[in-house]
Amino acid sequence: MILKKTTGYKYVVKWLKGKKKKPFKFQIDAWQYYAEGYCGLVNAPTGFGKTFSLFLAVVIDELNNRQSVQTRTAKNDPKSKINGLKLLWITPLRSLAKDLARAMREVCTELEIDWQIGVRNGDTPQNEKLKQKKQMPEVLIITPESMHLLLAQKNTSGYFDELKCIVADEWHELLGSKRGVMAELAISRIRGLVREKHPERLLRIWGISATIGNMEEALDVLIPYQEVLKTTVVADVEKKIVIKSILPDHIDMLPWAGHLGHKLAHKLLPIIKKSKTTLIFCNTRGQAELWYQNLLKLDENLAGQIAIHHGSIDFELRNWIEDSIHNGILKAVISTSSLDLGVDFKPVDTVVQIGSPKGVARFLQRAGRSGHSPFETSKIYFLPTHALELVEAAAIKEAARTQNIESREPIVMAFDTLIQYMVTLAVGDGFDDQKLYDEVKSTFAFRELEPSEWSWIMQFITTGGDSLTAYTEFSKVEKEEGLWKVKSRQVAMRHRLHIGTIVSDAMLKVKYLTGGYVGMLEESFISKMKPGGSFTLAGRVLEFIMVKEMTVLVRKSKLKSAITPSWLGGRISLSANLGAILRKKYNQTLDQTHEDEELDIILPLFEHQAQISHVPKDDEFLIELIKTKDGYHFFAYPFEGRQVHEIMAALIAYRLGKVKPISFSIAMNDYGFELLSEQPIPLDEENIKLLFSPINLGEDIVASINATEMARRKFRDIACISGLVFQGYPGKYVANKYLQSSSSLFFNVFSDYDKHNLLLRQAYDEAFYQQIEEPRLAAALSRIQASKIIVVKAETYTPLCFPIKVDSLRENMSTEELGDRIARMTADADKKETQRRKKNEHKL
Repeated sequence: MILKKTTGYKYVVKWLKGKKKKPFKFQIDAWQYYAEGYCGLVNAPTGFGKTFSLFLAVVIDELNNRQSVQTRTAKNDPKSKINGLKLLWITPLRSLAKDLARAMREVCTELEIDWQIGVRNGDTPQNEKLKQKKQMPEVLIITPESMHLLLAQKNTSGYFDELKCIVADEWHELLGSKRGVMAELAISRIRGLVREKHPERLLRIWGISATIGNMEEALDVLIPYQEVLKTTVVADVEKKIVIKSILPDHIDMLPWAGHLGHKLAHKLLPIIKKSKTTLIFCNTRGQAELWYQNLLKLDENLAGQIAIHHGSIDFELRNWIEDSIHNGILKAVISTSSLDLGVDFKPVDTVVQIGSPKGVARFLQRAGRSGHSPFETSKIYFLPTHALELVEAAAIKEAARTQNIESREPIVMAFDTLIQYMVTLAVGDGFDDQKLYDEVKSTFAFRELEPSEWSWIMQFITTGGDSLTAYTEFSKVEKEEGLWKVKSRQVAMRHRLHIGTIVSDAMLKVKYLTGGYVGMLEESFISKMKPGGSFTLAGRVLEFIMVKEMTVLVRKSKLKSAITPSWLGGRISLSANLGAILRKKYNQTLDQTHEDEELDIILPLFEHQAQISHVPKDDEFLIELIKTKDGYHFFAYPFEGRQVHEIMAALIAYRLGKVKPISFSIAMNDYGFELLSEQPIPLDEENIKLLFSPINLGEDIVASINATEMARRKFRDIACISGLVFQGYPGKYVANKYLQSSSSLFFNVFSDYDKHNLLLRQAYDEAFYQQIEEPRLAAALSRIQASKIIVVKAETYTPLCFPIKVDSLRENMSTEELGDRIARMTADADKKETQRRKKNEHKL
């Protein structure tokens, strides 16, 4: 089909022309491929209309299928269209749905297409869902969890009778998670239902993705079907991004995390004032709350002009904030990843990243929130929270320039997600096990699934498996009229309540005593609060009164500041790509072979590091040995990220302990790790490479880190997702400690009596490949083998080791105590440095 000759294409292009716009080449390419029956993946910079490359493809197809221009625009003619769902649009974030729906409705209104655009997620009111059940909208914007909830309803196959296309938006975001596996499974089921009822129908599957390192694999995960035509449409347009660092006037010789950020806060005020609207990104919710309070302290006139946005803030408040950004009411919004993706906020002309984003893809994604229109320049400021992050800023600039972007590793063989999905289908219309096996096996996530593993899963959902057969509550699924179904209403209800793969601490709603919700907090945080104590949430200082029926009752506090809540999973680890560029930048700083202003500012700190220790080159691996009043310190600097360093530190401690019985305390950051002992460390400097050898890595990891305990922790989430452990009813959620103890009980039973249990195997696999990151650890150790080892015996803390030391102290000290301790350590280091200089002068 020659698309440009069709009436639908001409009609859409004419409409765009009336708006003084014309389609980009990649959009026309996507429309043409869609018309030819292709599936595929669209990759284009932020702000160039990725959404319209696919939404308008479906619209053009619809227009071409209508008989005439008169029929197309005759809204009152009941024959002008066939009602029913035509486009299923999967989105990872609820905040994206509202924005997408608004944009799609505008297009349909202007093109005079009488399509209903519906949204279905956790925020959708019940009456809206019931309306959708009676009559599906033509376009449904939905999250992976809500797709599964849809499949858990009776008579769902009728919903997809008119379905033409499924789009997975922000596919890169779903790819490396179990939510991506949920999307894969739901797509395979819908595809199966459509093929069963309409074998002649061509169901197109498309994805939209930001640039990642494994685009071809991303396409294969979304569309693993060999028989379909598939392609990747890459935009030949470039988004201009200006990255500017907010530089300090003075660099402390001993940097530490968090210290510099708030010192630079005053430099943020002029940026906010000269911009229309600024988005300020923090890596954690706690950090966002602190920065909101900090900016208000610096300038009280910002009250009412700035807001805070993250996942724990109440839905209505989040909605108001998003609308206020659209309308240009707010000068600045402090956000976490809740505003990372795809949301098109026209007034936003500036983005600020506080602290290192730890990954290039995340940084570029956030940069794209500003200058969201084509050919506008995205402007992002980088505000370092400690001096060494200036090197990360220079590394990110280079990575952005060279498009050195991380890959997203897809999740495979997630048996907990598969078990949940199978029970979901059994709660709905039921399933034929042989047909379902073929469908599941066709997905990327389960292409390696063996018939024996499938048999085990079928046995598990029907009888509870070998070790739980005696307990009827685990016999959830039974055969009825040739299909496997859940017949118990209680089992079905309990299952529907917990469809999804995000398992967090029980969340409690925070509500004013006088009425009105503020947001949500994790149970573990509020359990430590005493009545009368104060905390901040949504930028407000609140006084805790009591917990009543899973609701935290509060009143406005008279205090101006208070403690900030902590949420689990706050710390992000440095990516491998960024780590590699970082090592290169360390060389360039001292050699001054660069054009980075950040490295010029930080040069005195590196010169100080070189004087009292050493700055590692690209092909060198630095170890610092320091003796202080605390004991004997062993610092090593692989630059592989906190997560890898945590395991590497335990591994090295174990191997040193084999030489001589010795105990260590361990600390780490993204640059290196510390082993601290009260005894001298038995280090053979001639054979250090043996200490960091990748030989016997698997066995030594198991021996060094208590892999069983790690697997046990992973098993808690697996038990919840697979439905082994019930998480409670709304308003009566089971406390985290009880979930942990229940899942531990199952873990022990399976370990003792069901060694071939697939969920047990998954727990160990997740511990090794996701938490321990064994492949990345092995690669790091191999790189160290090829490096020149530099061992320095320093007299005092160095600029490189100081942040690690401070991080280890932070765990056990209040802010005031930490400040006092850092002041003493800095004074001590300055004293030793003065003595060293005098000694050198005396020698001269």
